[in-house]
Amino acid sequence: MDLQALARAVGERVAPGAPAEAGWWLPVSLLVAAVVVTAPPLWRLTRPAVTIVHELGHAFVGILVGRRFTGFVVSSDMSGHAVTVGPRRGIGRVLTLWAGYPAPAILGAGLVQLALRGWAGAALFAVLVVLVVSLLFTRSVHTVLAVLAAAAATGALWWRGSPGLVTALTLAAGAFLLLGAWRHLGAVLSSRRRTEDPAHLAQVTGIPAMLWSLTFMLIIGACTVWAGATLSPLLP
Repeated sequence: MDLQALARAVGERVAPGAPAEAGWWLPVSLLVAAVVVTAPPLWRLTRPAVTIVHELGHAFVGILVGRRFTGFVVSSDMSGHAVTVGPRRGIGRVLTLWAGYPAPAILGAGLVQLALRGWAGAALFAVLVVLVVSLLFTRSVHTVLAVLAAAAATGALWWRGSPGLVTALTLAAGAFLLLGAWRHLGAVLSSRRRTEDPAHLAQVTGIPAMLWSLTFMLIIGACTVWAGATLSPLLP
């Protein structure tokens, strides 16, 4: 395939399509997401995707506030950490620390909106580009493998999938990230580890960790309501 043909093929896959219509595929996509998040074997397999988005959320906001992103790790126990360089105190540090837990919910709700409005192909392409670029910042073999797996799955769906399949699985991915954000939040609420983001925020600001967890809950809840309001008119 020459460059002109490749550019044409890419353009066809990122061009917007018609908005999604109501049908059986909508509840099936949501059911798939719910099963993946609640079934322990499937959750263990897919949870790194939520962790990757969490850590890249730290990185993205850190860059926005002027910090230097140097790398991130997804550990074998599916925890992770991102490293940004900058002042140890101040609003930039606080926003960077805060951004991790809301990131999967924000991206998930965004994917739901884009899938239902005909922009699933463009959304997957953007996700693929971010994953490929993020490989430059991976700092462990396990992280490389996790990001490569996510990029390979995203790329295969984007390149090979039919428009209907791309839309359905993009919607399922958005719902998965939203539900995964709630599951991650539940884990942090039940944990008293000082390595969790709310504990770090409490150390930096003096504001209790529970209040920071409440802000996560509010953002994830708002994203869930946003996605639900868009989905509900199309559901049977």
